[in-house]
Amino acid sequence: MIRLLVTSPLSADFALPLDDGQSRYLTQVMRKGVGDEVLVFNGVDGEWQCVIEQVGKRFVILRTQAQTRPQTPKPNLILLIALIKRGRLETVVEKASELGAAEVWPVVTERASVERAREDRLRLIANEAAEQTGRVDTPAIRPTAKLDRVLADWDRTWPQGRKLLFCDEAGDAGMAADVLATQVPGPWAILVGPEGGFSPGERARLRALPFSVPVTLGPRILRADTAAISAMTLWQAALGDWLPVA
Repeated sequence: MIRLLVTSPLSADFALPLDDGQSRYLTQVMRKGVGDEVLVFNGVDGEWQCVIEQVGKRFVILRTQAQTRPQTPKPNLILLIALIKRGRLETVVEKASELGAAEVWPVVTERASVERAREDRLRLIANEAAEQTGRVDTPAIRPTAKLDRVLADWDRTWPQGRKLLFCDEAGDAGMAADVLATQVPGPWAILVGPEGGFSPGERARLRALPFSVPVTLGPRILRADTAAISAMTLWQAALGDWLPVA
């Protein structure tokens, strides 16, 4: 069934007008009409089954019927990804949304080949992936920031003691799967560098941080997008919501 991310509050028997883009998508692309059912979510009120109640030339109004899933907490995971080429960065954001990340934060490193990202475009990609993958929320896309500033403000930005899984391409850290097996669930962030890797100064600083947990992702040199997806997968399997419910 079609799933849509909406911004309106959701409750039983609620008339929900869709924006112009979603209205055109339902009627012109998916050829839906009055009486057809749609699933909606807003990241706060869970997922709801709706029926198309009215269709106009440029609008659609849904009527909520029943909640199909309650709101559930998302994994407390933030992905920090160094700026890389647009297509690869968009892939990372899409997969981060599919893998359940709570936030994605593009960061500028010394060897980054790109200086900025289009947060509006990345947010759209994240939202579409959330609709497709069945999650009842969507990851936040933070404005691009310099890595030095992020690290300097770490305790103020995330005061709850978040750890940083530092993907160190130098290869002399422990294997990610082995290291994660010794850790406990809680708030985490994952940091993946640019195609050129971290500079010696950045690497030394990251290694010295008390909340940093350096890991290697194996014997091969991975592109940044592959490294990000691999690291998130390993974290989910060891500490995230892929674990069996006790």
